[in-house]
Amino acid sequence: MQSKKSIKNDPIFTRGVEEFIGEDEIVKILKSNKKLRVKFGIDPTASELHLGHLSCLHKLNEFQEMGHTILFIIGDYTAQIGDPSGRDKSREFLTDNQIKVNMKDYLKQAGLIINTKKIEIYYNSQWYQKSKIDLLMKLASLQTLARVIERDDFQKRMKSNKDISLQEIFYPLLQAYDSVMVKSDLEIGGTDQKFNLLMGREIQRKFNQKPQAVMTLPLLVGIDGKKKMSKSFGNYIGLLEDYNSQFGKIMSIPDDLILSYFEIAARTSGKELAKIKRLLKNSKNRKDLKQSLARDIVAILHGSEASSLAQENFNRIFRDKQNPIDMPIYKIKSNKKDKLVNLLVEFDLVDSKSKARRLIEQGGIKIDDAVITDVNSEITLYNGMIIRAGKMKFLKIQK
Repeated sequence: MQSKKSIKNDPIFTRGVEEFIGEDEIVKILKSNKKLRVKFGIDPTASELHLGHLSCLHKLNEFQEMGHTILFIIGDYTAQIGDPSGRDKSREFLTDNQIKVNMKDYLKQAGLIINTKKIEIYYNSQWYQKSKIDLLMKLASLQTLARVIERDDFQKRMKSNKDISLQEIFYPLLQAYDSVMVKSDLEIGGTDQKFNLLMGREIQRKFNQKPQAVMTLPLLVGIDGKKKMSKSFGNYIGLLEDYNSQFGKIMSIPDDLILSYFEIAARTSGKELAKIKRLLKNSKNRKDLKQSLARDIVAILHGSEASSLAQENFNRIFRDKQNPIDMPIYKIKSNKKDKLVNLLVEFDLVDSKSKARRLIEQGGIKIDDAVITDVNSEITLYNGMIIRAGKMKFLKIQK
């Protein structure tokens, strides 16, 4: 049985935690020898989870290993509205089809860190699509406009004369109602989610439920070194990206992010983290530390063998000026000819024609070491051709 004193010293409630609210409620549950119902919600506003999600996924894994119940909510309904947290303008409205495409691989990605076979999975369209306008009116009656618009995001927008849609005002109420529906004891999220998580406590009380505790976790800054990691900002490393790409992107982060990436993404702690702090203070050459960081993160997501191979490939490309060992192969039956823009998308070297054009214009495409800068160029594929897109993506044509 855990006491209040022991919970303060328990790493699951302290390690990597920015703020923990509602400790008394958690202590009561633990004293009754019950397991916690730990909620984590995510809206499929993009198709990829990224390293920024690892702080929450690692924490969920810790709770799961202790036998607590994970409540994984995919906000397929609330994604249509879009969470205003950290936004200086409204999100674009997503269609049902876009949301379905986005959330297709969510469980596969989360499954890299947690055991998705042993969690409770919910889609909040389960209750919202069946609801009538009276639910919305009831939720609206449980909170004041003054309370909702006091959040920093809205205050900044109002000062800048930027619009706030009515649906955005309802968003925190809907996320809070998710907590009512799943009867969560604890909700975790990034520090930017604090307002929404606390709203869950308030709305649960209004529905005569015990209020959930709230645990906020640090945000990971993106590879640009400026904004939080987000696909919207293009500064992310996807969990399902190939290991060579992940390794290369981690090697590109600014030096002042090394420690936070070790702590948040690689989950390094204790003596090892203290050692890294000392090395960062005394070392001018941070390359070896970055390689260690990249190995650790890639190993978490792809395994130790892939991690070693990614490091070898990185060194071959940038130190030895050679091609990587394990280039993907694209087999052809004849010498196919097509526009380079079309081929780059077909080969999954880029995910859109606009990105292909931009990469070509920037000199980021090489055919057998020759830089191609004409966006209208046509290419005839032949056996042995090597296409390089950006720094880390290679493809070999083979008959």
